[in-house]
Amino acid sequence: MTTITPQQKWLISIVFLILFIAVILFSAPIPQDPNYHLLVNKRYLFGIPNFADVISNLPFTMIGLMGLFLCFSNQQKTSPSWLTFFIGLIFVAMGSSYYHLNPNNQTLVWDRLPMMISFMGLFVALLTENIPGFNEKPALPIAVFLGLSSVIYWHYSNDLRFYGFMQFAPLAAIPLILYLYKGQYTHRIYLMYGLLCYILAKVFEMADKLVFDLTGQLLSGHTIKHLFAAAATYCVYLMLKKRHSIR
Repeated sequence: MTTITPQQKWLISIVFLILFIAVILFSAPIPQDPNYHLLVNKRYLFGIPNFADVISNLPFTMIGLMGLFLCFSNQQKTSPSWLTFFIGLIFVAMGSSYYHLNPNNQTLVWDRLPMMISFMGLFVALLTENIPGFNEKPALPIAVFLGLSSVIYWHYSNDLRFYGFMQFAPLAAIPLILYLYKGQYTHRIYLMYGLLCYILAKVFEMADKLVFDLTGQLLSGHTIKHLFAAAATYCVYLMLKKRHSIR
């Protein structure tokens, strides 16, 4: 645990936020690449187009339901932010499945909206549990509103900068939060495991065709991306399930 003072912690956090905002304000607009929708595994099975990319969303539903059961069965783990995170996962499965039935910019909106709900729920939950005095009650609806707004802004402006900020800034903040603040629960290392899984998910997403060729056209990179992203959320679930108070 570092001996950084509370004032220094806030200063570091503010500088971190300013740097991210500066990237958004002073970078050129980032349009959605039309090739993003050209996913390689288009197999049609059991009446479902793009079967592997659709069905690989099922783990999100399972983890979302497991998380809700955990929250409601243990009052200590129940908070609006954690409930938002797990409810969002269920809708992630639905939205991503809908998108992969017919990948295009219109259906992608319904993929990204629930993702933002989960991201913001996770982010506010971590801020609430690790930063003394942080007020979850006003922060959660504001964060969810900003997350959803970033998707709407992209949809109407074809500029991904705001959306990219709202997705990646909270993820980048995880190691910063773990370093600066002690927290009140054990097993926070699972957050880093989850972050690693999510990074691997993005790597496989960018290697969609390469992975498809290397696996003899058995699995594509995008399908494996879903599995690693789900593994990231499972790490969060395990953290909640295993942890106990250290105060």
